[in-house]
Amino acid sequence: MTSPNPRPNMMYEWKGHAWPPYGWRYSRETMARLDSEGRVWYPLSTAKRPQLKRYLNEMAGSAMNSIWTDIAPINSQARERLGYATQKPLALLERIIQASSNPGDTVLDPFCGCGTAVHAAQRLGRRWLGIDITFLAIGLIERRLRDAFPTVDFKEVGVPADLPGATALAARDPYQFQWWACHLLGAVPQGGVKKKGADKGVDGTIPFIEGATNLKRVIVSVKAGHIEPAYVQQLKGVIEGQCAPMGVLVTLREPTRAMRTEAVSAGSYHSDFWNRDYPHVQLITAADLLAGKRVEMPPRVSPFSQAAREAERGEQTSLM
Repeated sequence: MTSPNPRPNMMYEWKGHAWPPYGWRYSRETMARLDSEGRVWYPLSTAKRPQLKRYLNEMAGSAMNSIWTDIAPINSQARERLGYATQKPLALLERIIQASSNPGDTVLDPFCGCGTAVHAAQRLGRRWLGIDITFLAIGLIERRLRDAFPTVDFKEVGVPADLPGATALAARDPYQFQWWACHLLGAVPQGGVKKKGADKGVDGTIPFIEGATNLKRVIVSVKAGHIEPAYVQQLKGVIEGQCAPMGVLVTLREPTRAMRTEAVSAGSYHSDFWNRDYPHVQLITAADLLAGKRVEMPPRVSPFSQAAREAERGEQTSLM
């Protein structure tokens, strides 16, 4: 409320406050009007000067530029971090979607990754379509959405829904078949999204509780092609080498009688904490997975970082 240049006619005392060195910006009449409108803020001390109250809706603002430095990247301590290498901040995708769509519009993300765009779209009341070719990403997105929005309703298209579909996936890409099987079992795929290498008989693991602080894991091995008793023997060796209590062999084809006999001969794992026996080696087929069969094991621990639960909102918030 101070004048930028000397104005002798604006040098007057106002409600106990001395005039600034160059005088006030406003005349007594204007000052009185602003005061009556409640537009003047008065400090507790008369040694300080009053200030004019301004409101955002009175200012035109400025257009947002193309360099955004106010949104921090995902770091190792970020609450929303899911462990996906190229994960983007949710705030970034929210800003992009808010700037380019309205509630009820449809957002398409043809390369979903870990699903940040569809998460933001769901949160902002948009419809959405997400596309990805890896079951690592598909499984992560599904878990993320259900963690964040427990009542969310969506449909997965292109995921094997029957044995012919699982067979086609295995023929097209055996590694995707492995990731699909691990996804249904709730297992952590070995090697994550990195290029497939030597897995030493371990395609995934499922951690479980064995006491208040004792965690163990089930070894998962997936075979999409020819199978024989030697694979069961190999799994038994891996379980012993990894000091794991149990293992499961997932096969596309139906195991032979010799394989089942070999699995039964492995005996059982006794959980002292849960006071129960579990098969040491278990055989599960793709058809079993599709029918809902899962590993017999103590209560599992989710191996995945969980997205924070969201309260869905559909209103368009301001872009600041």
